[in-house]
Amino acid sequence: MRMLDEALSGQHSEAQRALSLPFEAEALLAGLRPWVECESPTFDPAAVNRMMSLAGRDLAILGARIERIPGRMGLSDCIRARFPHPDSDGDGEGGILVLAHLDTVHPVGTLGALPFRLDGNRCFGPGICDMKGGTFIAVQAMAAIVQAGIALRRPVTFLLTGDEEIGSPSTRDLIEAEAARHEVVLVPEPARPDGGVVTGRYAIARFNLRTTGRPSHAGAALSEGRSAIREMCRLVQAVEAMTTEAATFSVGVIRGGQWVNCVTTTCEAEALSMARRQQDLDGAVQRMLGLAGGGEVGVEITRGVTRPVWEPDATGLTLYRVAEALAQRLGFPLPHASAGGGSDGNFTGALGIPTLDGLGVLGGGIHTLEEHLLVDSLVPRARLFAGLLASV
Repeated sequence: MRMLDEALSGQHSEAQRALSLPFEAEALLAGLRPWVECESPTFDPAAVNRMMSLAGRDLAILGARIERIPGRMGLSDCIRARFPHPDSDGDGEGGILVLAHLDTVHPVGTLGALPFRLDGNRCFGPGICDMKGGTFIAVQAMAAIVQAGIALRRPVTFLLTGDEEIGSPSTRDLIEAEAARHEVVLVPEPARPDGGVVTGRYAIARFNLRTTGRPSHAGAALSEGRSAIREMCRLVQAVEAMTTEAATFSVGVIRGGQWVNCVTTTCEAEALSMARRQQDLDGAVQRMLGLAGGGEVGVEITRGVTRPVWEPDATGLTLYRVAEALAQRLGFPLPHASAGGGSDGNFTGALGIPTLDGLGVLGGGIHTLEEHLLVDSLVPRARLFAGLLASV
């Protein structure tokens, strides 16, 4: 990519201007607060849609052409915001795709236990690190570029989705189709703990587990029943015991029973397997499906959403080196690595589209009641994002 030589040589003056844009941490936090306080758990599409409206309005104020894409599968809508280029036809062809999600794992009401609050260098709130903080600074980077009149070399599209936390079952086709029109994908997921970015991600498969037993009265006829809960407990131990260095297995959801005086007929659970290599995940899938079977208590296992492995490649690493050069000019190191956890970058990276992930804020406690971002990461990461938008 010619962008590499220009970024390293400093010949692209607009990128240099972008690196010195006047961001202020206090102003960024003030703008981020309404986003964090607009709770948006994936399984509450009305709540996520309120967040979509808030973000869409912010992008519309910047002059973006906003499209609201109706949701499906009972999940939220998506927002596509285009910033066209004078030399483009307006559909983002050959441009930069900023790919982000606005859903969180925190149910509505979490603000009661995890309010937006500042404590020294840490700012807390549901979804503030994963990934409203990163998405907001990406929008603000674009806002600063627009306000400064910096001329970008490519059109920019923001695609905001609402089901990433459950594997993007309703948006994968949209993400892949949109990414295919673009030359570069930037993903403002949280930075790695060392401040680094992500140049590859592990493969992930989800599974639905169901056990079916035989009911009976737990007090009067206990021995006549066959408990689905008991079998699921055995199955959970068997699943998690399959974890190796090549592939991990975990069960994160379990549901069963309605009456304590009844031997439970059915129990359901959700499991996840993650592997560094696709062949390891393929083997993990076969091992998981092999646990199904009949008997006095039936065991059914079906495969759910899968994220393909995204392995680092030459074009992605070229994009990374542009970001690394920009970070050096900003005065901080920018290591890179493959990472677990999964993101929508799995899809675009696996398609071979140059993708750089982990461009968001630094923080911790993700998916817990201690979720926070580091305030001193806001300005450097905003400038880095702005520099990338102006460089590639």
